[in-house]
Amino acid sequence: MAEAIWQLAGLFLLSFSAATLLPGGSEAALVGMAAISTHSIYLLLIVASVGNTLGSVLNYGLGRLALQYQDRKWFPISRPELEKAQSWFARWGQGSLLLAWAPVIGDPLTFAAGVMRMHFGHFILLVALSKTVRYMAVLGLFKLLW
Repeated sequence: MAEAIWQLAGLFLLSFSAATLLPGGSEAALVGMAAISTHSIYLLLIVASVGNTLGSVLNYGLGRLALQYQDRKWFPISRPELEKAQSWFARWGQGSLLLAWAPVIGDPLTFAAGVMRMHFGHFILLVALSKTVRYMAVLGLFKLLW
């Protein structure tokens, strides 16, 4: 039983960190768990989706605080990257968060949503939908091919 909880905790942490500004991916872990785990595929979907969404919430929170720290040496995003994310977000609006799942642009978009002070409820709805549908597609493809 404890091993099963640790597996889910590991999936949660991988999914969480993959959604932050740190590099990483969680799809392989999700597919691996689906292949070898005794857990329900729906439970795996929920754990990965919640972890990934909460990682994006961290980005959003950092974005809310960003402007006062953006010139510090330790700040994780360069000024041109921040300006690019803000420009993308301003051009495409809140709907652009439906691409929060996408590699390279997804994490900066969630950060930019915080910088732009997007309504948090709308943020959660769009990001959770984006992340969950992506994981559903990954698991669907896995089931189709497995």
